[in-house]
Amino acid sequence: MKSLLKNGREQKGLKTREVAQILGIDQALISKFESGTRKPTREQISKLSQLLEIDYETLMIAWLKEKILYEIGNDEFALKALKLAEDEIKYNKAASNLKLSTSLEKILKEIDALKDKLDSYKQFDSDKIKQVFELEYTFESNRIEGNTMTLRETDMVINEGLTISGKSMREHLEAINHHEAIAFIKDLMNKNNSLNERDLLSIHNLILRGIIPEDAGRYRKVQVMIQGSNYMPPQPLMVTQEIEEYFIWYEINKNKLHPVILAAEMHERLVTIHPFIDGNGRTSRLIMNLILMQKGYVIANIKGDYENRMRYYQALETAQTKKDKEDFLLFIAQTEKESLEKYIAMLTQ
Repeated sequence: MKSLLKNGREQKGLKTREVAQILGIDQALISKFESGTRKPTREQISKLSQLLEIDYETLMIAWLKEKILYEIGNDEFALKALKLAEDEIKYNKAASNLKLSTSLEKILKEIDALKDKLDSYKQFDSDKIKQVFELEYTFESNRIEGNTMTLRETDMVINEGLTISGKSMREHLEAINHHEAIAFIKDLMNKNNSLNERDLLSIHNLILRGIIPEDAGRYRKVQVMIQGSNYMPPQPLMVTQEIEEYFIWYEINKNKLHPVILAAEMHERLVTIHPFIDGNGRTSRLIMNLILMQKGYVIANIKGDYENRMRYYQALETAQTKKDKEDFLLFIAQTEKESLEKYIAMLTQ
């Protein structure tokens, strides 16, 4: 910046005292601006830009760069802090133009009313109702991914320790693992810590434990294709960077977005990164429901029947390939609304 100011003044054929006189600034300050020992104010930058005919944007960028370097210098965390600041600036710029659709606003208001009603019935809450919801969630989440166990068979495996004739070992482990993963996210919910990468890998480790042990809790090392979808996930080398940005986005937005929108976004973003060789869907839904439960909502249980599964997959693909998340956000909001209605009905029976 100091070079810009000095070169600009000399090209105009002005002396430092003349610049000082025109702008009403002490001559000694002008000299310090040009030597770099003092920084102009934002107002002074505007005046210097006009007088010396230096492009305002160019001068402002140089001024802001100097301010940033002065504040953070060579601190060991400087680059990470700059990345976080960059993402927050990008988000805030986008958020100023972001408006929820009328349909989304309407359903979120309905969800908020149901949430208030749920809070008023807390004295009727019971572990039995939670267990019913968790069992159904395990059944439906696994059914989405092709598990053929019935709800009753899932119950027998989880709660009675039985094996089901004709069902594979993998299907048994999927039921047991998912049930344990729910217990894990409930523990995280009670600790009320901010979601982090370690939690993500722990959840995935539980999902694939004993099924593909060499990949449980580890990012994929090969390129993958999503069957039946036109979306191609990022290359393996990009996964770590994408996950880092994923959690930066979460930290920026966790207290800014409606909890249902936040949970849905975290689900969609993780599936889109597709960081694991297998178990991405189950893990993404668990992350979504951890966020919902931390905020006092109930499990959003996406049904695994053909019609709901196709709606779910189509909404995800639209979000991934067309960058239009409206259908997906509406789908998750509607799912949460239905779950709240069912939970309240069970409480008041």
